[in-house]
Amino acid sequence: MKAFAANGYMLRHAKLEVRLVYTGFLLLALVGMVTMGAFELYHIGPSPSRVEAYYRGGESAGQMTFAKTFRELVEVTHFHSFIMGVVYLVLAHLFLATGVSASVKRSVIVAAFAGLASDMVSPWLIRYVAGELAYLQIAAWIAEWIGFGGMVGVPLVEMWFSNLREAFPPE
Repeated sequence: MKAFAANGYMLRHAKLEVRLVYTGFLLLALVGMVTMGAFELYHIGPSPSRVEAYYRGGESAGQMTFAKTFRELVEVTHFHSFIMGVVYLVLAHLFLATGVSASVKRSVIVAAFAGLASDMVSPWLIRYVAGELAYLQIAAWIAEWIGFGGMVGVPLVEMWFSNLREAFPPE
């Protein structure tokens, strides 16, 4: 962590051992993203009507579902706010240590945060305000995928493949 305090720290210059640790974390985060996507698509559903039925109750994919209770929403919000806050913090720090432009960094970091914040608030809005806000939930998932995908993919590429470009410059 001391290296992050150095002005201009870049992942591509990190020692092999440090890159291995960061890569392990990024791969575990990628597994988390894939399982999150599987949950979103197969358990909740990819359509606004299925998202609405998941939180408000009703018929979804031929099965009757019950509305999420206040307690269920509190449990999910509590867990996600702590865990995803830490994951976001670590991923954002790793992403900031890459060579992409400042505007790309800001865009990806804001997209990831906006997706996370919307993902935490939209179940409440769907359940207690209006089912049509399921579109917000789907937009949150997309923003999370874009933001977290960038924060995982760019550091991995930069740590392991930027040196290849330096070793084998284009002719």
